[in-house]
Amino acid sequence: MTSLSARFPPCPIRGVRVLHQKQNCAPHFAEIEVDFELAAEGFVFEVAQGLTVDYEPAEALPRFFAAVAAGIEEQLNLPAHGVVIATRVVLRRARADTFGSHVLAFKIAGYLAACKALERSGLSCL
Repeated sequence: MTSLSARFPPCPIRGVRVLHQKQNCAPHFAEIEVDFELAAEGFVFEVAQGLTVDYEPAEALPRFFAAVAAGIEEQLNLPAHGVVIATRVVLRRARADTFGSHVLAFKIAGYLAACKALERSGLSCL
C-alpha cells in the first residue's frame, strides 16, 4: 500500500511577506516578499528579474538570497508536513539593513515565509 502525499503548494500562494527583526546585542533584520508558484516537481528558487536592494556591500546580497532559499527549502522538506514539494519560489522584494542583516537573519525570514505559505494552504507549521 502506498501513501499519497499532497503536493505543495496546492495553488499559487502570492505575496507572502515576512519582516524578521530582533533588536538586542546581536540584531537581526531581514524583510522579504515571496511567491510560491506551482512546479512540475522539486524546489526551485529564483530572484525576480530587476530586483534591487539598497544595501552595501552589494556583494553580500547573493548570500542573503541563498539563505532565504535554504530556509524555505529546509522548512518545506520537514517530513512532518507530509507534502511533496513541487514549488517555484520567486523572491519579489527584499530589504536589508546595515546593522542586523546577515545570512542567519535571511535564513530565518525564509523559514518564516515557508511557515506562512503552509498555513495559508491549510497546513500547520512546525
